[in-house]
Amino acid sequence: MIRIAVTPGEPSGIGPDLLIQLIQQPLDFELIAYADPNLLELRAKQLNLPIKLRAAAPGRPKALKGGEIVIQPISLGCKVVPGVLNPDNSKYVLDALSQALIACQNNYCHAMVTGPIHKGVINAAGFSFTGHTEFLAEKTSTKKVVMMLATEGLKVALVTTHIPLSDVPKTITQDLLKKTIYILNSELKQKFGIECPKILVCGLNPHAGEDGYLGMEEINVITPCLDQLRNQGFCLEGPLSADTLFTPKYLKNCDVVLAMYHDQGLPVLKYKGFGSAVNVTLGLPIIRTSVDHGTALDLAGTGKGNKGSLVAAIEYARRMVMLNQ
Repeated sequence: MIRIAVTPGEPSGIGPDLLIQLIQQPLDFELIAYADPNLLELRAKQLNLPIKLRAAAPGRPKALKGGEIVIQPISLGCKVVPGVLNPDNSKYVLDALSQALIACQNNYCHAMVTGPIHKGVINAAGFSFTGHTEFLAEKTSTKKVVMMLATEGLKVALVTTHIPLSDVPKTITQDLLKKTIYILNSELKQKFGIECPKILVCGLNPHAGEDGYLGMEEINVITPCLDQLRNQGFCLEGPLSADTLFTPKYLKNCDVVLAMYHDQGLPVLKYKGFGSAVNVTLGLPIIRTSVDHGTALDLAGTGKGNKGSLVAAIEYARRMVMLNQ
């Protein structure tokens, strides 16, 4: 049986709500929350939903009845008001992530699923934090990871993630592109069971540079890199213009799209699957998935949130665990 760690994320956001909603159905695996017990109990009371916290214990994972969840207590820094951010709870958010990660590294948990966090309030508390992906990479001493989002019928991976758009062109080098494609290709084989992944690669510039008239990055960086990797047996197509790549003609025969920057690829994916998409970190020594949405502070404590992405993130994690057991 599988044991999955879950971190609800920002305590004043929608993460705790979604977790409580999700556990109302019986689970045929063990889900262990790295969270403050009082937070979950109070939020469940606000939502008028039952909850039963079971203490984490060594040994084999156990299935859960409706309303049950295993708890590994992490103490809040201060009282939580739904919808109101407080920097004093930022350390709690990071502690939960760190302890869930350690549980995976020690093989106590088979995977971790993360709820939405608020980067702004974490940085306001004095922590340098750009996102889950970068945090987990640093904590595991992983030099390079790849951020990929997936929904039904579409997967999009990124060469660059949370950096200013003005920094993207100088950041994209042949070395970075090669490392990204190596990880993407390897992880799709190992964690998704795709024997020979077909990767569509976006150009950086409009119309993929249009033979250099709209930019030289395709000619100087992207195309030479892809040619080298194709000679090594990688199944790559591109660089392609992003405005035509995301059409059925191309997507029907590909396994993943590789976008050059965050807002090149993710708007299309989120338009297609928002609320049921999953964020997967590739290249880590553990399996990690996450929801595709933010903290939704205005919905916290109301019961109006959509748990679809959390359900999908847990299901993706389960599939990857089962494929690698």
